[in-house]
Amino acid sequence: MNSKLIALMIVCIAVAIAAGCMGTAGNIQKSASIPQSVAGYSTDTVRLESSGAAAPIPATAAPSGSSAATDTKIIRTAYITVEVKDVTGSVDALKTLVATKGGYLSSTNIQTGYNNQLSGSVVLRIPASAFDDTLTGVKALGTVKSVSTQGEDVTEQYVDVQAQITSYQNQLAQYNEIMKKAVKVSDVIEIQQQIDQVQTNLDRLEGQLKYLNNRIDLATITVTLQEPEPVGGTTGYDFVNTINQGIAGFFGMIDAIVILLFTLLPLIVLGAIGYGIYRWRKGKQPANVPAMNEKK
Repeated sequence: MNSKLIALMIVCIAVAIAAGCMGTAGNIQKSASIPQSVAGYSTDTVRLESSGAAAPIPATAAPSGSSAATDTKIIRTAYITVEVKDVTGSVDALKTLVATKGGYLSSTNIQTGYNNQLSGSVVLRIPASAFDDTLTGVKALGTVKSVSTQGEDVTEQYVDVQAQITSYQNQLAQYNEIMKKAVKVSDVIEIQQQIDQVQTNLDRLEGQLKYLNNRIDLATITVTLQEPEPVGGTTGYDFVNTINQGIAGFFGMIDAIVILLFTLLPLIVLGAIGYGIYRWRKGKQPANVPAMNEKK
């Protein structure tokens, strides 16, 4: 009898404990309709008096271990200098080359240098898969003077931006759910402020992700084109150029004479004044002095 009584008491105690735990869980579920963490991020809460719900505040920490599921993200760039016979024709050839690879010319700059030599700089944007083939095509334009390639691994940055975007998207959805339950005007204003802040951060991160995708998907090749130096440093005898140089020398001589004249003008004026005084004084000397000498 004693053993049966003890067993019955144990069963009753277990039932009571189970009922108390279920009641506590129900109260917790009623007091907070939004989970306290989002996608592995630790969160604080903002309590709304009207609804009793809790809204998460964006966390600064990012979840780790997600880079393993993301492909390696590489930004590929190259800088190459090529000596070509015709800069303009080479630019046209580059346009055709990148068009066949599915890319485009980002910028083009052609200028005339010493001895009327042309030089240019062209920036190519081509799909990353066509990077090596395009670089080979650029080298075939002429004589390669220098070339360098770089590959920047931005996988960690890419994963971090993606994780932050996911977190802000989840938080934005939760704030919108809380907004539906808000009654007081003060609560609505407070929630809207949080929504605006989250949306601003989300837009910034999405823009950063778009920029990274552009740099990753399209590689960049900067091509510097230059024409070879003429033999002997000149392009040969040019009669027209000689005439032009002679005319320029003639006018240069006139310029020098004019400059010298105006430089010496004060001395010329002083000399003329001195000569005029000398002539004036000489004209005032007595005219009969020679006659007296003759009488003696």
